[in-house]
Amino acid sequence: MKLDILAIGAHPDDVELSCSGTIAKEIAQGKKVGILDLTRGELGTRGTAEIRDQEAKDAAEILGVSMRENLEFSDGFFINNIDHQLEIIKIIRKYRPDVILCNAIKDRHIDHGKGSQLVSDSCFLSGLRKIETTYQGNHQKPWRPRLILHYIQWIDIEPDVIVDITGYIDTKVASVKAYKSQFFDENSDEPSTPISSDNFLDSVTYRARNLGRLINTEHAEGFTVERCPAVSSIFDLI
Repeated sequence: MKLDILAIGAHPDDVELSCSGTIAKEIAQGKKVGILDLTRGELGTRGTAEIRDQEAKDAAEILGVSMRENLEFSDGFFINNIDHQLEIIKIIRKYRPDVILCNAIKDRHIDHGKGSQLVSDSCFLSGLRKIETTYQGNHQKPWRPRLILHYIQWIDIEPDVIVDITGYIDTKVASVKAYKSQFFDENSDEPSTPISSDNFLDSVTYRARNLGRLINTEHAEGFTVERCPAVSSIFDLI
């Protein structure tokens, strides 16, 4: 199965919080989208890895993605080395996405910046034919995504690209709320965290509204780029 877009997150819920509106919109327009989680989020203060596994499945169903896989890297401790790169390269070559959405280039959580660079490096290496990989016993051909976009997370990084997600904010919020163990629940007796407050959950919507304000739409999501995206006509920007 070839994907149009592969969204990658260091933890289950990274993708939902940051770019699920874009995903929902592209799926509605006929694109094939998948999600790859690097870890199970086992170091999270609230809930367990097993609970997060189920929440990730529920969120995937809400979004309607074509696949979701988890590489089960060590939460908090994965590094950008050949072993981790090769595992991501195998996934890239398996699904051959044209676009990669991945973690913010810098953020409060150390895994986000690490995951961002790890994925970026893996995308480049995946295009090198002398790096040999196999999947289920079959030799894989090189594949390099055409575009890498880094979504925005805790830190308000200035976006290079803003995507209109008007009409898809309810799907985005529903996919976020699938992670019941992580976010605001007045009946929960779990310890409080920076993302478990009512204010944080509200911020998912008001950030989307603020980004939408910048491009004169209701809701939007922002991304940064590694290189300037090319257009064949200035009218492609309208």
